[in-house]
Amino acid sequence: MNKYKEYQGIANTLRIDIIKMLEKSKSGHPGGSLSACEILTALYFKEMNIDPTNPKKDDRDRFVLSKGHGAPVLYAALAEKGYFPKEELSSLRKIDSMLQGHPDMKGTPGVDMTTGSLGQG
Repeated sequence: MNKYKEYQGIANTLRIDIIKMLEKSKSGHPGGSLSACEILTALYFKEMNIDPTNPKKDDRDRFVLSKGHGAPVLYAALAEKGYFPKEELSSLRKIDSMLQGHPDMKGTPGVDMTTGSLGQG
């Protein structure tokens, strides 16, 4: 399989995961997440120097999702990359979940910056 088709498949998987997360949680912003699938696929699966087994590695690349309301695409990419089990995606926006409505660098493996306050991005 050529790389383009592989990346296209990953982006489509992210889309499916986003729709499932938002449907299960009954809340969220689909447009903000769905519009960034190709970008996060290119970054997380081609360009970035990251290691899911060592998410705090000093020399890693860092990603800041300034539009924090688009967190579902980030969570989908992190799960697909192996930062946490994909089963966690079904806990989006639930009490005590690591996957809240906006990214939280203290609660979610692979999140480098807590974002989402209006005017931040």
